[in-house]
Amino acid sequence: MGAPDRVDGRTARAERTRTAIVEAHLALIAEGDLRPTGERIAERAGISLRTLWTNFKDMETLFEASGVEVLRRQDAAHRSLSPSLPLAKRIDAYCRQRVRQLQVIAPFARAAQMREPVSEQLRRNRRKHTARVRAEVEQLFAAELERAGAGREHLVYAVVAASMWPAWSMLRDGLGLGVEQSRAVLTRTVSALLTEVAGR
Repeated sequence: MGAPDRVDGRTARAERTRTAIVEAHLALIAEGDLRPTGERIAERAGISLRTLWTNFKDMETLFEASGVEVLRRQDAAHRSLSPSLPLAKRIDAYCRQRVRQLQVIAPFARAAQMREPVSEQLRRNRRKHTARVRAEVEQLFAAELERAGAGREHLVYAVVAASMWPAWSMLRDGLGLGVEQSRAVLTRTVSALLTEVAGR
């Protein structure tokens, strides 16, 4: 019994250490340190730099684990929306939810933008986010997308693009709009895209 217990204990400690590292990484980013070094991450996590790189062989593997945690946080803020609601209510609920999620990921998205050109893992993380938004759009607005006929794919792309971080960043950072103003613009954009086909 002793050996398995020791193994389980080591596994649990290793998992706690990995969790502490990921949390330290994300906390630093949330505080505005968009390119935290291994030294700063280790210091925040209360471990040695050697322990950091024992648990994560490089920044790419840390980006992967941190990306999983960001998705978990998004999931925690996500609520299922009914496709049976009237279109206007679906659009309003969808846009309000997207705003909550975009605000959750804001600092991490800004940090990722800086490193994504040289990080395949960050590009994979972005593709995961995009796929999840697309799946929600296709499920929630299935009836309207069906009416779009041959233009369905372009309509999906348009709604997804309007709902993603680059568009939100333009509203918030590029144009300097507040959260409520930005949400109103997002809602108007998605409404314009979907109500056009809803009346067909």
